[in-house]
Amino acid sequence: MSFLTEILAFVVAIGVLVVVHEYGHYSVARLCGVKVLRFSIGFGKPLVQWVSPKTGTVWTIAALPLGGYVKMLDERETVEGESIRAADLPHTFNRQPVARRIAIVAAGPVANFLLAIALFAAVFASGVMEPAAILATPAPNTLAARAGFEGNETIVALRRAQSSEAHPVRSWSDLRWQLLGGAFDQQHLVLSARDGEGTFDFPLDLSQVKNQDVDDDFMSKLGFEPGGGTLSVVGVAPGSAAQKAGLVAGDRVQAIDGKPADNATALIAVIKSHAGQPVTLQIQRGTGAQATSLPVVLVPLAQRDEASGQTVGRIGAELATRVPSVKVRYGPLESLRLGAQRTWELSVYSLRMFGRMIIGEASLKNLSGPVTIADYAGKSARLGLSAFLSFLALVSISLGVLNLLPIPVLDGGHLLYYLVEAVTGTAISERWQLVLQRAGLVCIVALSAIALFNDLARLIHF
Repeated sequence: MSFLTEILAFVVAIGVLVVVHEYGHYSVARLCGVKVLRFSIGFGKPLVQWVSPKTGTVWTIAALPLGGYVKMLDERETVEGESIRAADLPHTFNRQPVARRIAIVAAGPVANFLLAIALFAAVFASGVMEPAAILATPAPNTLAARAGFEGNETIVALRRAQSSEAHPVRSWSDLRWQLLGGAFDQQHLVLSARDGEGTFDFPLDLSQVKNQDVDDDFMSKLGFEPGGGTLSVVGVAPGSAAQKAGLVAGDRVQAIDGKPADNATALIAVIKSHAGQPVTLQIQRGTGAQATSLPVVLVPLAQRDEASGQTVGRIGAELATRVPSVKVRYGPLESLRLGAQRTWELSVYSLRMFGRMIIGEASLKNLSGPVTIADYAGKSARLGLSAFLSFLALVSISLGVLNLLPIPVLDGGHLLYYLVEAVTGTAISERWQLVLQRAGLVCIVALSAIALFNDLARLIHF
């Protein structure tokens, strides 16, 4: 059932994004008076096909749903010996002024950005449950620990050290995006956090963050994990260290070696670092009047971690963290503004990350392919409509940014040709276009191969 969910969510996501992208090209082409011969969703053998009686466009749904295209009337693409009627020549793409050609080509990525704005705005307006910005006890020697955080603080605002303008922090997701921007710019930030005694400022020096660390796991590397919740044991493997120590499903972990435990990531980090060494968990067993608190001493089993090759401790228990949530909701105009702002921030982040991958300042492991996209599509669909719409907006932005890269074959490559023509007054020769197209194809194949390799590496963990 999980596999079917992933496939269905992936097909829906790709289908929506491709339709929006190609319809952007189609609508502006029609607006500019260009004749569109075919609008295809997918490649390969047509499954469904019909002809518009008004425009003569052939609409097609093909067998391989990994893209699409809009074929416009163009003198350069006619079959040898074939000619275009004189009446249709003004409606060919190649005879349009350069400004119109730029508008037609740019319309696809722009449509993706507009879709992302609309999706984010819908999520913000409808309201979404997100983890509260409560910090778990940070791991030792992380930036969060060095900043003075001890755990259970609620982060309420964030500002640059040299600025008095504070930005409110409404949820964990909000905190993550603001720290991400600060990490990319290597800023000195000040976080305002509230605990039981009042509100305090914590300086956070993100200039120490390496570019390679700005990835999906960068919050954990900084020492920021959601806290304030409950950490429960949901399963115990037979014969494991956890079972031998007496842990059972339903136990709630309150502390480890005397330090509060409200996050699975922090607990796992301690267990990994104590291979063959005893650790003491303070747990609560039972509910209500029957609840009892007792210590459990266990010795993590030393095992080799396949990912790092190091020896780590494992106890054979499945853990689950339940953190407090808040409902984040905005008015219509504010949602639209935030949707545009989030789309802009993610677009800039994507471009900067890609640039740093090119110059070697960020890992190529950040590239993802269709397998990872399908996996996240399924996971977000199971989390609910808001999560799936947010995922769809994120991929739509990625598609828009990717297509704007100045790589021949992509929309950005064609835009580069037309911008050169607009500046110099001379079109790039067909010979040079052919050479550049081949170079661009090599780049796309290389990027696709890296993304696919990363997908497989994530699947088999090497």
